[in-house]
Formats: sequence, structure tokens, C-alpha cells
Amino acid sequence: MNGFLNVGLSTVVTGTVVSFVTAAVLALLAKAEGKSALQPTNATSHWLHGDKAGAVRKADLAHTAVGFGTHHASAMFWAAPFEAWLARNPQRSPLLMLRDASAVAMIAAVVDYLVVPKRLTPGWETVLSKRSIAATYVALALGLAAGGLIAQAMRKTD
Repeated sequence: MNGFLNVGLSTVVTGTVVSFVTAAVLALLAKAEGKSALQPTNATSHWLHGDKAGAVRKADLAHTAVGFGTHHASAMFWAAPFEAWLARNPQRSPLLMLRDASAVAMIAAVVDYLVVPKRLTPGWETVLSKRSIAATYVALALGLAAGGLIAQAMRKTD
């Protein structure tokens, strides 16, 4: 398989793992903080609906579908450079994979909360504590590492 296609497929795999892992962690953290499990996902639609999106506690197309779609696209966005990096470097152990994934997650946190305009942040800050947001970036690193290991195993079979 050619390199570009391989990175694309790996990005889809890793991005999907990241998306589902972080969405699950966000839901669990929201419940632990006494919020609806859907509020962090709904909050991610704030780029379209404003900060009130985080107050929506139930599933609906306008907030939940848009929020999850945005969340999933963001996971793909961060998986792409991670997978491009992995494709250009030799196979790595799970520990090295986690190291590299942690670096990308830290970059994502800085970009998401210090670089982009408020309207383009994940929106979780309207629902969750800073501690829960930090835990979500740990989950992002774990999701990237897990997806990267899966993609690495897929590349071995090519």
C-alpha cells in the first residue's frame, strides 16, 4: 500500500479510537461531576450554538450530532500528524508510542486552550472542571497510543 494511503487509513483508525475513548471519558467525568453524560459532547457544538450549548443535557441533532461530529473531526485532526510521524519512523514499543502520543496530546491541549479563539475550543470548559479537562487530555494520549499500536500492527501485515 502506498505511504499516503497507509497514513490515511491509519489516521482513520487512530482518530476513531481517540474519538470514542475521549467521548467515553468525557461522559464518565461529566457524570462524576453531577452533569449529564452528554453535556461535554453538546458543549463541543458551541462553535455553532454559543456557550449555552453546554447546558443542553439531552440528546438532539443540533447539539449532540454536531458536537460529536466536531469532536470526531478533531480526533482525526490530531491523529493525522501523529500517524504521519509514526509512518516516517521505525516501529516503536508501547512505551515509546505512549511517549509520542503524550507529546501530541500536550500540543493539542495548548492549541485547544491557548492558541485558538474561544469559539474554536472544545467547549468542555463550560461543563467540566479543569481537572476533568486535563484527564481528558490524558485519555487523548492513551487513545492515540492505542490507535497507533493498532495501526502499527496493521502496517506489519501489509
